[in-house]
Amino acid sequence: MTKPPFSSNHRATVDEAKAFFAANPDIDAIDIIFTNMCGVPRGKRLRQHEVIAVYEAGRFLPGSVLVVDIVGRDTEETGLVWEDGDADRYVYPVPGTLVRAPWLGEHAAQFLTSFYELDGTPNDLDPRHVLGSVIDELAKDGLTPVVAVELEFYLVDISHGRPIPARGPVTGHRSSDIQVYGLREMEDFKPFFDDLYAACDAQGLPLESGISEYAPGQFEFTLRHKADALRACDDAVMYKRVVKGVAVKHGLEATFMAKPFAETAGSGMHLHVSMNDAEGKNAFASEDPEGTPLLRHAIGGMKAALADSMAIFAPNANSYRRFKANSYAPVAPTWGVNNRTVSLRVPAGSPASRHVEHRVCGADANPYLAVAAVLAAMCDGMREETSPGPAVVGNGYEAEEAKTRLPNHWGSAIEAFEKSDLMKRYLGERFVSNYAVVKGVEMARFMAEVTELDFTWYLRNA
Repeated sequence: MTKPPFSSNHRATVDEAKAFFAANPDIDAIDIIFTNMCGVPRGKRLRQHEVIAVYEAGRFLPGSVLVVDIVGRDTEETGLVWEDGDADRYVYPVPGTLVRAPWLGEHAAQFLTSFYELDGTPNDLDPRHVLGSVIDELAKDGLTPVVAVELEFYLVDISHGRPIPARGPVTGHRSSDIQVYGLREMEDFKPFFDDLYAACDAQGLPLESGISEYAPGQFEFTLRHKADALRACDDAVMYKRVVKGVAVKHGLEATFMAKPFAETAGSGMHLHVSMNDAEGKNAFASEDPEGTPLLRHAIGGMKAALADSMAIFAPNANSYRRFKANSYAPVAPTWGVNNRTVSLRVPAGSPASRHVEHRVCGADANPYLAVAAVLAAMCDGMREETSPGPAVVGNGYEAEEAKTRLPNHWGSAIEAFEKSDLMKRYLGERFVSNYAVVKGVEMARFMAEVTELDFTWYLRNA
């Protein structure tokens, strides 16, 4: 096991649970949630008295859930199922995450957890602890990451079989136009958005502005930045669950899959990152639109690590369908200022707000792991003073740098991740090895399926 990281090794106290139930005595259906490598929330439903016991002494869950695949199947190849006896580990509550879950009913609540070994050591396959260890590395250099997460998603109708963009509940209109930044589209889904904001407020999630995105039924909302990267990712995980739950309440399905429709834009997760110094000031702040040398070194590190990190940023087979030129999804290790055609963008803004936006991740990526990989690359770039090269001006899809493409196949991305010394150094060798195994097995299972397209293309033509 790795040395227990300080950042993620905080456990909620029983006093927090007692105070919550004193203020919410009606609550008696509480979901205990853990988010594993694949980013899918899993857990149990408990009664109120059981929750108090979890806050006092933890709860046993099988360690095999750390390495189940995207559909919840065991990954025996990790050696953490039969060889391990499918042994239990502890989960302990994450502070500040015991909140009401209004879309589940009047008496429902939830809280997040992290995995620990029986001796109390943080489990090094838990994505939250993986992120915590990277935050600790930055702390050694006197830096605290400030992170904001933007997530795009689609609202779809699945009542007809194959998903199609949802009808707006106000008018019943199903749009076939892009209508980016369309206010009418926001108005048409107002009942959903009202409940979404209300649920986020009930959970203390800092949900801010929202827009109609670059496709029918696609939207993006921003979670306010925080100088606590772990909590920013907790917020993102909780927010995704809220969106999905509120959508179901309205007879809709919300999806964060990277490319639900071939002919329209994919959904991304944009990560906005700056670094506070020991005095709490933005270490990237500068009158120069390109930021300080430290920011440019961070971008250099991010550029250098993009290929090694793609298995995290694009974790599923569908993820790679999103990467197309002139689609607002990046295809090459490029950077620029106020330029949405590159992978790494320094947005326009005041000198004090200077930061970088990482635009590669799909909305299907695990927020903890995506931020961990980004921060690891930034940390390495700042330590090594890595040059990012000149900023791209104009169309990043046609820039000279765009001739070097990011991995665009699932298998090659997994292989690059598994071999990456940088990822092993920052995320941990055991984590990198097991993540590669889980995703490799998942890919084999996916490729073993015979689809309708196989029959359409090959049944008569082969």
